[in-house]
Amino acid sequence: MLRSLLLYLSELDSPKKLLTGNPLGRRLASRFIAGEELDDALRVVRRLNSEGFKVTLDCLGESVHEAAAADAACQTYLQLLDRLAAEKLDSHVSVKLTQLGLAIDEGLARRNLARLAESAARHNNFVRVDMEGSAFTDSTLRVFCSVDAPREVMGIAIQSYLRRTDADVDELLKRGVRIRLVKGAYKEPPEIAFPSKRDVDLSYRRLTERLLTSGIYHAIATHDERIIAATEQFARTHAIPPEKFEFQLLYGIRRQLQRALIKEGWRVRLYVPYGQEWYAYFMRRLAERPANVLFLMRNLFRA
Repeated sequence: MLRSLLLYLSELDSPKKLLTGNPLGRRLASRFIAGEELDDALRVVRRLNSEGFKVTLDCLGESVHEAAAADAACQTYLQLLDRLAAEKLDSHVSVKLTQLGLAIDEGLARRNLARLAESAARHNNFVRVDMEGSAFTDSTLRVFCSVDAPREVMGIAIQSYLRRTDADVDELLKRGVRIRLVKGAYKEPPEIAFPSKRDVDLSYRRLTERLLTSGIYHAIATHDERIIAATEQFARTHAIPPEKFEFQLLYGIRRQLQRALIKEGWRVRLYVPYGQEWYAYFMRRLAERPANVLFLMRNLFRA
């Protein structure tokens, strides 16, 4: 019930204005958000790199409704890729195609994504296309697959809770695509997504084994310790060395687990969001694990 409420609130303007407009809301969000400006985010990347973590930066923002806004978002990411290269930071970038104009025109999103891929190739970096709600799954895959970029330059996120994902993974592996496997954070009807956690987890574990044995470098993105332990055991049993894949976790969540994985010798990349449009992302993080609400409140008033 709390998860559904948080997801519902993530789409409303009134609580967004209330939370983003006061210092308490921004303080709550700072657990998960690296800051509102690029310089804030880069300071976080430097610190995480010094601790042994790789990073993927996400300049928060979702669907835009004007071509000029999509082009501005693309320009922001081009500047981000330039700064990462200039400062020699170990960070990829992650982007939602609705930021690049997908809800306006697929051709617009395709052109902007191609510009990012070209910049990433020039800087020897990598662009990850995030997956959004199911209304955009087909168009996201079409645009991604239509951009001619090598697999070491561009990859995509895939959600294990969608019933269609096995078929999508089959097609992407045929193309040699690097996949970030996530569970999925949007509210979807049961005919589209598995309604039970057990089925989502079974799908995730099955897909993880397919990815790890594909010979392609993938990202296993989860905070579920049982799934992480099973992934570690599967990798050891099948002689898959740590340099052949990476774990990905969210900035600010399960910090002890993140450090433990580094100490054990695994590659760990942290998904670090920043920007002024943090409200929807923050609410989805709370919805994924409603216990975070109590955790944040306890730590806020303890500080």
